[in-house]
Amino acid sequence: MTEPAWIDRAAYPFAHHAIELSAGRMHYVDEGTGPPILLVHGTPTWSFEYRHLIRSLAPRWRTIAPDHLGFGLSSRPRSFPYTPEAHASTLREFVRRIGLTRFALIVHDFGGPIGLPLCFDERLDITHLVLLNTFMWPLDDDPRMAHGARFIGGPFGRLLYKYANASLRMLMPAAYGDRSKLTPAIHAQYLAPFSEREDRALVLHALARSLAGSHDYYARLWANADRLKGRPTLIAWGMKDSAFGVQHLARWREHLPGARLLTLADAGHWPHEEAPEAVAEAIRALLDVPVEPKAAADPAMPTGATPSERKSTASSATEGSLP
Repeated sequence: MTEPAWIDRAAYPFAHHAIELSAGRMHYVDEGTGPPILLVHGTPTWSFEYRHLIRSLAPRWRTIAPDHLGFGLSSRPRSFPYTPEAHASTLREFVRRIGLTRFALIVHDFGGPIGLPLCFDERLDITHLVLLNTFMWPLDDDPRMAHGARFIGGPFGRLLYKYANASLRMLMPAAYGDRSKLTPAIHAQYLAPFSEREDRALVLHALARSLAGSHDYYARLWANADRLKGRPTLIAWGMKDSAFGVQHLARWREHLPGARLLTLADAGHWPHEEAPEAVAEAIRALLDVPVEPKAAADPAMPTGATPSERKSTASSATEGSLP
């Protein structure tokens, strides 16, 4: 498959990599060398949302940003369930297949319940953690969120997602602190992968349903939340987020009292889009904190391995091409 014509190469100039996983082909960015960082996006976006951080961090760190199945440039299998549980399982497979064992982790939005379970895997050594307007717990104790989850996850919500493109045309602009930061050119990069109604219902609405439908999964994650402790952590939060407000930030602060905190008064749900320089500076400072290797970490693959070195351990990975 050739690169889609809609990609803005000036904004997203990165080389394409893809790997065939058990459920489909995952596209990812892999820029720079040095200690690895895994950046996990949420909905309704793709690795494009991390373009500023990739540019800023790649000179010193290997920055890896996959597109979840169904999102961005990854394949969109019709039989995949597109729940956070399914995405988390696929992400674990991706991490294993490209040979990551010791790395920093950055999560945003649904990237929390998708990516944070990696911290529970004793085979992995997650050195540093960055939380960007995200969550990892059931939402039914927040009446506003619980009501919204039931509505948007129901039949009428599905119609809004499918026919009105509610996730991208309504919810996304509303979640920006400054809507002018979501320029037509940037918005087009998020709209393009979901131009078809059936794809919006299949992929995007599955995560909307999961806000309530994956309650037990979130409960299991939160029961293990103490396992997030013990590593340098940054919470960077856009304070004008209409989705994850100050009560969600307070929950993270209560649970991770030793975490560094960056609050951005004028940013919304995507602080790394609206205030990329401030977020990148805080992340660089966090990553400069030295961390001793965890004794149980799997040494099978060097953490700074290059794409050519990784081919020997992921022979079916297709690099330099798209799915």
